[in-house]
Amino acid sequence: MLLASEFGTGQVFWAMLWFFLFFIWIMILFQVFADIFRSHDMGGGAKALWSIFVILLPYLGVFVYLIARGGKMHEHAVADAKAMDQAQRAYIQQAAGTGTSDADQLDKLAELHTSGKIDDAEYAAAKAKVLGS
Repeated sequence: MLLASEFGTGQVFWAMLWFFLFFIWIMILFQVFADIFRSHDMGGGAKALWSIFVILLPYLGVFVYLIARGGKMHEHAVADAKAMDQAQRAYIQQAAGTGTSDADQLDKLAELHTSGKIDDAEYAAAKAKVLGS
């Protein structure tokens, strides 16, 4: 009860402020380490030096990294987002079977047959293969 009576509203505010600032710094620290290890434009030595710098002088290391390589962090994040988007789209198309249905294949075969690129025997064999599979 004694501690609760000494801990005023202003002290609660300052404690929460410092907690959230520390939490934000931890998030930035994880982002910096993730960027260090996913950078393809840095060699192993540079990655080791940045890691040592960030570990030995955490606050200074994080801020210097953000100033020196903040633009590259953004480029890496955008590239990763694009790669994930492409992989997701490819998976969805593969799982949904978009563009590979029997009707689509028969349409393509009909176009090839009509344009004269395949003859009647090739068309019949390919059609039987599509319908048989």
